[in-house]
Order: sequence, then structure tokens, then C-alpha cells
Amino acid sequence: MMLAKINSARIAPMAVLPVFFKLQNKRVVLAGGSLGAAWKVELLIACGAYVDVYTTEPGAEMLEIASEHPTRIRLHNRPWSYDVMQGAAMAIGGIEDDEEGQAFRCAAKYAGVPVNVVDRPAFCDFSFGGIVNRSPLIIGISTDGAAPVFGQAIRARIDAVLPLSFQRWAQKARDWRVAVKASGLSFAARRGFWQLFAREAVANPHSEPTDAQREAWLAQITQGVADAKGKGSVVYVHDGCGDADMLTMKAVRMLQSAEILVYTEGLPVQILDLARREARKIVVSGDMDVDSLLDELAGEGAMVVRVVNEAVV
Repeated sequence: MMLAKINSARIAPMAVLPVFFKLQNKRVVLAGGSLGAAWKVELLIACGAYVDVYTTEPGAEMLEIASEHPTRIRLHNRPWSYDVMQGAAMAIGGIEDDEEGQAFRCAAKYAGVPVNVVDRPAFCDFSFGGIVNRSPLIIGISTDGAAPVFGQAIRARIDAVLPLSFQRWAQKARDWRVAVKASGLSFAARRGFWQLFAREAVANPHSEPTDAQREAWLAQITQGVADAKGKGSVVYVHDGCGDADMLTMKAVRMLQSAEILVYTEGLPVQILDLARREARKIVVSGDMDVDSLLDELAGEGAMVVRVVNEAVV
């Protein structure tokens, strides 16, 4: 194969890393009894956690939640102490005093526990963002504290347009995952199945996905793999003059389907972010025989997307 540069700059810089904690049946330590602390407790038990709450002044909301979930919430009528951190999956401090907040952070860090002191970013390993809940489909939104109201507005907009029925589709995807993985299809073919699944969900969100549909989609993908065996393809996508917002929906779909992405150096990372994470990314220069490279890659059976500069086409 012709030599080409493999690009390593695949993701634009991010202020924070969005991650999701698994808290089912795990213990969380929470200090404080305020309304904000009560909301955090409610969020934690929704994730299946057991919460040890340490406060000498539990508010009405905290008492109400504790009474409703006696097996999930243990309300300790005393201040937190260093020893309570041992074995916890997470520690949250509803603490207003900076000195106590610093001590709470130090205690958690000493025990090796991720910590959040509410409204004290300097004392936090992680933060709570906006949440759109269609569990198991969950969307988290963060502005890294720069514009909380803006984040809330984005959350409200997504919540308004995202069908509640997507929860059923996400649950069905969870139910089907083992069967699809056991189908014998390759990774690329299984991805094709889930692309069919996603298109159907977006087009008909209020319908109920069925096992018969699953078998039909698997058969469709299996037949497609057989028909396309040894046949690659090259698709040309215009870069929207370097502006990711100017890309067509078709261009975005092609980027998300590419097995190999071929482009000239200088393509904005915001456009690269739209491509599949697993796609091989190759940078070419103007003095290369790009057409021969594309033919060679397609000859290996790959789905190749060549991104071209719209301004010079």
C-alpha cells in the first residue's frame, strides 16, 4: 500500500471528560441535609446506590426522601468523619464552609474516593451536569461551570424534542445486544445492523421494535455482506468549506459510516469528530497519487470516504 500519514489529532480539546458512573448497589457518602443535598440523594438512589447521609440538621425534603426509601438511605444524625469514607464509591459534600469542604475533599482523596463538594469546583473531581433521562438512554450536558443557565436551556430543548418512546428503543437495544453479538456477523456488519436499528428508531420512534424486526434486519445485513464481499467503495464528501455546520446530513452519515477516512492535512478537528471513532484516518498531500491510494483501499473491501475541500472542487 502507498505510504500515507496516519493522523493522531482526532478529538477537539474538551474542558472535561464526560463519563458515567455505575452506582448500582454501591455505597455513596453524602454530607449535608439541605434541599440541594436531598436532590443529590434522590439522583443517587435513582441510579441504584445506597446512600449514607451524615447531618445533624436534615431538612424536610431529606427526611421525606429518607422515609420513602428506608432500605436505600441511611440517615446518620451526626457529622461526617474520616472513617466513613472507607469503601465508598463516591463522596458528595453539601458543605458551605470552605475549610470543612477542603477537609472533606482531603478525607475522600486519602481513601481513594472520587469527590464532589457542591458549588466548590476547586474541591471536585467531577461535576453534576444537566440530565436528559430516557434510561438506559441518558444524555449528560456540561458547560464546565461557565454558563449553567445556558446548559439548562440546552437540556430543556433536548428534553422537549427527544421522544419519551426512545426509552423503549434503548431498552430493546440492551435486550438484543447479546443475540446480535452471537449472530456471527463481523464487527462492521453488526455496526450495520445497529445503523438500521437507529434509522428505524428515528423514523418511527413511537413504534414498538419486535424480535421479528431484529431477525429481518440480521438477514438483510447478512445478505448485504454476502453481496458486497470483496467489493469496497469510495465516497466523496465535501468539507463544507471547512465549517462543520455547513455539512449536509448526507455528508455526516457518510462520515459516520466510513471504515477509512482520507483527507488533506488541515481539515478542522470539528469535522473529524463527526467520523466514527474506529475509522482509520489517513492524511494525504497534494503530491501523492490519491486516486491510486483510494482504489487500493477500496480493493481491500473497505468503505472509504474521501473528504475534499469544497472551495477548490
